[in-house]
Amino acid sequence: MPGSVLFICNLNAIRSPMAEGLMKALYPGRIFTQSAGVTPGDPDPFAAEVMGEVGIDIASHMPRGVDELDDLTSYDVIVALTPEAKEAAEGATRSAATEVEYWDVIDPLATPTGGSRERRLVAYRELRDQLKRLIEKRFGRTERRVG
Repeated sequence: MPGSVLFICNLNAIRSPMAEGLMKALYPGRIFTQSAGVTPGDPDPFAAEVMGEVGIDIASHMPRGVDELDDLTSYDVIVALTPEAKEAAEGATRSAATEVEYWDVIDPLATPTGGSRERRLVAYRELRDQLKRLIEKRFGRTERRVG
């Protein structure tokens, strides 16, 4: 089990904060976890809403860029959730022992939704559930239940 994990995506608005929230809920106090984006975007209310549905509050999350972190090589594992994030993580950790993984996950903004609020929420829920499965597969199942 790693001591620290960083989730990164493009804007730190949807995928990486959702993964951070899930990780903290599933492994409270066991793994230091943060998230960041290649460049910071704006908070996403749909991400906060679907996480709230399973009892995880990310509503106060403020997106930040990887350049706001002290040193990417201080993390044991970096999980990149977009190709751009993978490239940034690999570039910043070339000479370090930091493990960089790429998880090809759903982009709820790219999912054809027809525009309705409920259809958009379905795509966000699919992402949330996919992230939970991937986290549990990579870091092990816990007794903690989410949702």
